[in-house]
Parts: sequence; structure tokens; C-alpha cells
Amino acid sequence: MHILVTGAAGFIGYHLSEKLLARGDTVTGLDNLNDYYDVSLKQARLGRLNRLPEFNFVRADLQDRAAMESLFANNTFDAVVNLAAQAGVRYSLENPHTYIDSNIVGFTNILECCRHHNIGHLVYASSSSVYGMNSAMPFSVHDNVDHPISLYAASKKANELMAHTYSHLFGIPTTGLRFFTVYGPWGRPDMALFLFTRAILAGEPIKVFNNGNMQRDFTYIDDIVEGIIRVTDKPATANAEWDSNYPDPGTSSAPYRLYNIGNSKPILLTDFIEALENALGQKAKRELLPMQPGDVAATYADIEDLIEHVDYQPQTTVQDGINSFVAWYLKHMHKEES
Repeated sequence: MHILVTGAAGFIGYHLSEKLLARGDTVTGLDNLNDYYDVSLKQARLGRLNRLPEFNFVRADLQDRAAMESLFANNTFDAVVNLAAQAGVRYSLENPHTYIDSNIVGFTNILECCRHHNIGHLVYASSSSVYGMNSAMPFSVHDNVDHPISLYAASKKANELMAHTYSHLFGIPTTGLRFFTVYGPWGRPDMALFLFTRAILAGEPIKVFNNGNMQRDFTYIDDIVEGIIRVTDKPATANAEWDSNYPDPGTSSAPYRLYNIGNSKPILLTDFIEALENALGQKAKRELLPMQPGDVAATYADIEDLIEHVDYQPQTTVQDGINSFVAWYLKHMHKEES
């Protein structure tokens, strides 16, 4: 297939592109290479992809309507995987307009291009953040998520609503994936594992929010990518049993689906830190801090639908995943930072 991957120089987009190319697909990767975090890391990921003959890179911004229309007019895509977005919960408290520009305006351009160019399946990144004030565990796509607690979460909820509209009006198969705390090699420097590793190796304290009493459904990148590919290969279909009197938020009478994609084994942040200490052979100095605005105390993914529909089965333990990250970090990042 010829697949468009937006955010291809990002953490998940890079790994997904690499896996699609390895199985024989052609990938057009789009990214604007913004400076939300170190651009050199994005360029390093991109450099690895550019060595592969079936990869074509386009530098453009989702917000640039003319560039997006030109991209779709000059290519025939079998599927689109939209991973380009402004990420980060805390950053959305400081830079709200960035989230509207990228996650709302940019996503509208994606939807319009899919509509006018007969795209067979749009898969897009949502987030576990959409669960907001929900406290019933595990989080289910069949529960309402109407109380986000960050603009980032609200923008992802908006993406789900926008996608449903296009599935309903124009018959575009759309699938939203609610990612749960993705980690692994080539990860984002603003994420906890990256920040903790850097600080521990430098002998600096790590910031542990909510005094470490947080649970996260940490999910290794290889498991995430496997799930994305399985979903991409199986376009969303209508739920024949969908009942408008009792509307199910995770499905529709339109070709629309939502899935949680996580490990479904949440662990305490303190246990995650201990696994990192084991991998590094070095103890962390912990600075215990209160909960930050926009954060939630726990995440836990109900992945039964993903198991049922695409036989998704996460394989990687947290200790094994952290070991892989540390091996990568010591090889690719530690020498540059020391």
C-alpha cells in the first residue's frame, strides 16, 4: 500500500514508518519539524528513514491548506495515519493557540483532503487524556468522555467528534486510537522516561509529581506500532447494532471506531522509576511534588475491543521496555549530552 504518515519525524511516526517500509509498503512521511523539542532528534529519525528507497519525505504543516491539497492531488494514498499534532498536557496551559492551530485547523485539512480524494481509511491519534475527570477503571471507549481537564485533551476529543461527522456525512472510514503513555527508543525528550534518565545519569534530582502516587498504563513503542498497523489494515465499519436511543460512544452507524491502545497493566510511577534504576544501575534522587494542573492520577486501558477486532496483544514488559530504551539512550544520546 501507499500510506501517508503525518508526523513521520516524531516518535511514533518514525517507528510506524520504519515498520511499514520493512513489510513492503510505500510511505510518504509528512512533518513540519517544529521546535517543540530538539529538532536534531527529529532529523536523526528522519535521516534513518531517508535511507530507505520507498520513503518520500515532505516538509509541510497540516495548517497549510494549499500544501495539503497539493500533496493529496499529486499522490494516491490507500490510507492516511495522522500522527502530527501538538502534544503535551502541560504545554497546553502555556501555549493554547498552538493546539487549536495544529490539532483543530490541521485536522480539518486532513479530513477535507480525505473527503475529496477517496481515502480508504483514516487512522488518527487520539489520547488517553480524553478521559479527563473519569475515574471508573479501566477506561473504556464505550464510556462518555465529556469532562477534559486540559486543552490538549479537549482538542483530541474534538478530533474524535470531527472524524465522526465526516464518517457520517461522507462515508469515510475513520479510526481513532487513544494512546496510553508510549515509551521506548527514539522517544520524546519531554516525556518522563527521557527526563528521568537524563537527570539520573547527571546526578540530578528527578521531579516526581503527586509524590509518586500516580499510575500509568505504560505501553512500549513496538506494541503501539503493531496495533496501529493491524487497525490500518482493517478499515472501520459501521456497527450494525448501534442504537440511537442508547448511543455507544465508541462505535456508530457510520464507519467509525475508537480504540484504546495500551498495555492494560498500569503500574505505579515509583515502580517505573525502580525499573529505570535497575536498568541504569544507579539510584535516583527524588524531588516529590504535588499533582500538576491537567494531570490525572491514573490511567488504565480497557483494550478488549482491540483484542477482539484485530487480535492485538501487547508483548513487552515494562522492565524489558526500559532496558531497551536505556541501551538506546546510552548509545545515541548520553555521549552528546555529557
